[in-house]
Amino acid sequence: MGVWPILGHVLDHIVFAAPELGEGVRVFEELTGVAPVPGGQHVGMGTANYLVGVGDDAFLEIIGPDPEQPDPGRARPFGVDRLTEPRVVTWAIGTSDLDGQIAAARAEGFDPGDAHPMARATPDGETLRWRLTVPDLDAGTGLVPFLIDWGDTPPPPSRGLPTVPLLGFEATHPTPDRVRPALKALGVRLRVRAGNRAGLTVVLDGRHGEVVLT
Repeated sequence: MGVWPILGHVLDHIVFAAPELGEGVRVFEELTGVAPVPGGQHVGMGTANYLVGVGDDAFLEIIGPDPEQPDPGRARPFGVDRLTEPRVVTWAIGTSDLDGQIAAARAEGFDPGDAHPMARATPDGETLRWRLTVPDLDAGTGLVPFLIDWGDTPPPPSRGLPTVPLLGFEATHPTPDRVRPALKALGVRLRVRAGNRAGLTVVLDGRHGEVVLT
């Protein structure tokens, strides 16, 4: 059982993206007092990430342009090319039956997209492989999670990540009813409050007290 069962499905990870990877890591460490560890490179996509656990089997991913890779010639994932500062951009729920979850959501009137294979090279030379649905950040601006299935690959928290406990997780949207049907179709019970802009709010238990990421 993962962290935050109130979400309905198991929270897999939260995505904190930055226009510069080093800046995202620095900001997170300054706020929380915890240093994330290198996750690896998304070869061919122009990004790399750092990771930190948030409790149980969930983690937070800090992602940004990989300075060791050439320009991929296409948009990098999670809209990092459009960012001007680090921010929480979206999140993922885990499943052991990705195709079945996609079919179930479509039957409820929401299409999370097709499943795509992904891979990442770790710093020690291992290649991790998984499947996911591609997040649509323009539809609900990241409030609706994407789905991820690690298959036979042990997920990142099993590798001994440093941890910053998750204390709170909620969303705001100018018209919450626009995103609630998609959340319901996925079986997710996320609190969505009315607010002047769409976004996710993450509250962490940092070394020096509560830390809020948006």
